[in-house]
Amino acid sequence: MPDNYPFLSPISPRCPQRLLDLALHMPVPRVALVNAGATVPLQGLREAADMRLAEPILVGDPVKIRAAASAIGWDITPFRLIVAPGDTASPAAAALARAGEADCIMKGQVHTSTFLKGLLPSAAGLRDKGAICSHVFHITAPHSDRPLLMTDGALNISPDIATRQASLAHAVALAQLLGIARPKAAILAASEDATPGLIATYESAEIAAWAAQALPQAVVQGPMALDLIFSRAAALAKNYASEVSGDADIIVVPEVTTGNAIFKLMVLGMGCCAAGVVMGARVPILLTSRSQQAPDRIATAALGAIVAGAAR
Repeated sequence: MPDNYPFLSPISPRCPQRLLDLALHMPVPRVALVNAGATVPLQGLREAADMRLAEPILVGDPVKIRAAASAIGWDITPFRLIVAPGDTASPAAAALARAGEADCIMKGQVHTSTFLKGLLPSAAGLRDKGAICSHVFHITAPHSDRPLLMTDGALNISPDIATRQASLAHAVALAQLLGIARPKAAILAASEDATPGLIATYESAEIAAWAAQALPQAVVQGPMALDLIFSRAAALAKNYASEVSGDADIIVVPEVTTGNAIFKLMVLGMGCCAAGVVMGARVPILLTSRSQQAPDRIATAALGAIVAGAAR
């Protein structure tokens, strides 16, 4: 049955050319696909490989991997295949990254929690002591290559102040890799005023004050309500002085439900292209979904290539 909900966009996403151009100037990363034995993630990696955005490493059950490759008509004999069925696939990919044999790790046919459980605990060896990981979305509108970076809408459920500070630092670093020399960041809350009962407003102000010292290469303001982040006219109407309003490069959300909802509304309601990467580990970790379209998968691979290339 076709979708007929009036808020869904009929526009198909478009992978931004600028992101591809940046990625294609980087060395081709070795990408370990965890639980590669399913057609959708395998096709996504195939698309990336065809565009020279990935050198595939296939991790999982070899019988399932070969069956999936046959189903999509892909000759995988040139590629490295790591035998690691079931829950052993993520730890096997982590071992490849620790050994310097993989530059990115990509989610295949595996639940996100299982995937990350084998990668992010300290025992996996992909994080320095005390390092905080966060997920950053790279979102572009159909008519523009300018990205909006948003963190964290996929990994940290109810992040404390320190986690959001780390998330902001990751997003600023990514923005600079994308050529945004002085990124503008907004710390999202329900109100721009410190409001009793809305703890995020106080925490946002604390994060912005921290950033003024810790991230002098960025312009950070918060708390900011969403209308003030997106609309300079709203800021003028509310007499809200802001260099960030209507020109934000980064949004830091207070918790995962807010970020996930904004991301999905932009994808489903606006036809945006969304790529995503987990930063803070030894290698970029690429989260893709079965519901994502080819442009989203290609953009995610491109984002991984840029982050991995900068680390070499």
